[in-house]
Amino acid sequence: MATAALSATPRIVDVPVKRATPGALAPYGQVIGHDPNVAPMPIDFYGGAAKVRRVVDFRAEGTIEMPVVTLQRRPLEVRWMERHFKHTQAFVPLGGKPFIACFAPPNDRELPDLDRVEAFLFDGSAGFLMHIGTWHEFPFALVDDTALLVILTRAATDGLVRDNVIQDEAHGEDLDKKDLEARLGVRLALHL
Repeated sequence: MATAALSATPRIVDVPVKRATPGALAPYGQVIGHDPNVAPMPIDFYGGAAKVRRVVDFRAEGTIEMPVVTLQRRPLEVRWMERHFKHTQAFVPLGGKPFIACFAPPNDRELPDLDRVEAFLFDGSAGFLMHIGTWHEFPFALVDDTALLVILTRAATDGLVRDNVIQDEAHGEDLDKKDLEARLGVRLALHL
């Protein structure tokens, strides 16, 4: 349960936005996109016209769903961060529009380590898959009507419905969403 805000005005913590690369994203997950360094599987249908590569390791317990989310631009401020315990959530851009994602590494504490938060710019040609337990905020659109395919458990989606939101936080079987402003008096400001 959230505690009262530490002050009426949150302390703003600046987080620079970096270019998303496989190496930079490694503490949080994997890039979903073409990777010529991953050898194609030995699938020989279609005369070699279709090369299948396993570029990420998606894992989940429970029912999987793949909603499409259409994002509009919003302020580049992180008030909430969430994590999932039963799946490696993935976001895949549809339409090639750029977006920003913000992460903190998995931990066994009640809140993310704000000293380790990083934000990444995705150019729209690739998405990402997060390790189980990775703290994150929902991606930020840089262009209105940015569509993302989200691969996650139904339990995580159900955890976000109104009935599970208490004092601006959401909790469910596969969801732990915390209000950084209420708990720590902090908002993160992302800067390009």
